[in-house]
Amino acid sequence: MFNLSSLNHYPLKKNVHSFEQGDTFIAHDVNSGSLHVLDEGTYQVLKSLERLQELKETLSTEGIKKVLEAAGQSLPDEELHEILEDLEELHGEGTLFSAEAESFQPAYPEKPIVKAICLHVAHDCNLRCEYCFAGTGAFGGSRTMMDLETGKKGIDFVLELSGHRDHCEVDFFGGEPLLNFGMIKSLVDYGRKAAAVRGKTIKFTLTTNGVLLNKEIQEFLEQEEISVVLSLDGRPEVHDRMRPYAGGRGSYDKVAPLIKEFVKKRPESSPYALGTYYYVRGTYTHFNLDFDRDVLHMADLGIQQISIEPVVASPGDAYAFQDGDLEKIRAAYDRLGEELLQRRKEGKDFNFFHFNIALDQGPCMLKRLSGCGAGHEYVAISPEGDLYPCHQFVGQEAYKLGSLYNESPYQLKEEVVKDFRSAHIYNKPSCRECWARFACSGGCHAANISSTQKLTEVYALGCELQKKRLEVALYLKIKEFQEQ
Repeated sequence: MFNLSSLNHYPLKKNVHSFEQGDTFIAHDVNSGSLHVLDEGTYQVLKSLERLQELKETLSTEGIKKVLEAAGQSLPDEELHEILEDLEELHGEGTLFSAEAESFQPAYPEKPIVKAICLHVAHDCNLRCEYCFAGTGAFGGSRTMMDLETGKKGIDFVLELSGHRDHCEVDFFGGEPLLNFGMIKSLVDYGRKAAAVRGKTIKFTLTTNGVLLNKEIQEFLEQEEISVVLSLDGRPEVHDRMRPYAGGRGSYDKVAPLIKEFVKKRPESSPYALGTYYYVRGTYTHFNLDFDRDVLHMADLGIQQISIEPVVASPGDAYAFQDGDLEKIRAAYDRLGEELLQRRKEGKDFNFFHFNIALDQGPCMLKRLSGCGAGHEYVAISPEGDLYPCHQFVGQEAYKLGSLYNESPYQLKEEVVKDFRSAHIYNKPSCRECWARFACSGGCHAANISSTQKLTEVYALGCELQKKRLEVALYLKIKEFQEQ
């Protein structure tokens, strides 16, 4: 029978996540990536072992019995022995209680290799979204447009700093970038030619609220194979409450038909945002904790690729999450997972971005430790040519990396680069003990700063939501396998 003492110094809670989702008991072995469907007895045993470690007691058969008894549960000795034998077999296979990945400090090249830039071609917007982190488009400054010279310098910047990489990315962002559509057209033409000279290719992406998405622009985006992220918060009343025009009138009636028209052009968009894709992205707040209904509303419009994000807000904001909201949010993710399963059976499947998980071909270890690469692999560029770690830091002087108009425009501020390179999971105390550490990479840098004022302390609510999404994603992965 399994020598449980061999697990006495193995941190169970951070390395084997056992949970109940829907009608299924699940164990996720964090380091191997293995998933196990459990019967209730095995689930109780794993939870009992966790509890024994929390109590700092030696792991043993008798200890398991005591924990179960304290919870008003029990297992016959024969069943308990069989469960422990099964667990020992999985341990021997390396798919449960697998060796913990050794911590290490990621090694980066001395000179940052920037693979992607976010060009803020417009610091102005035709909407006045209440939760906008960009101050309704101006990012705390004046409302302005990027000029062609600065845009070209930005493209030259990523082509130069992408080093040995053959592929790099340029995202047109705002405010509302389509307010500067003529310049975007010029930059796409310039970028294609400049990249070809260097033997490289550029993947272009554009993020838009959809107000200006007319036929001319749609055709351009298709012809140039530009990936597009479109904004829609869901049901008309939800969208209009947070995304009005400057005069207060809602924008749903304008943007929803244009988005529906555009997404029909891309029925094959990747669920993992690869290739030439589209995504329709929304934000949910305290006002729509039943946001699963907004996701389904978008699916019913014919939108196949959907993402909806929790708002990041100051506690005093009316739309900020409040005490008691977390359980309602978790319930919404639960309902959404079950609805996805039902629609899949009915042939009305759609993709919800945050339920995507690749267990067999996930990101490399470096990516799993450090996430998006903001501040050294990804850089945002303001209309004035100033460089920042990502689009959410634009205008924050403390995080400014440099300028395209400096004498050395390709030299990024070393201390800022160092800070962002160091903001990986092994430098975040709460992440080191978290079962989801390799899936979320410590969360969004900007959200962490907004919440804790530190890169190495996580946004606690965001962490809880990420774990819930992962649980549903793992559950859906199991259901997908069982249906094959």
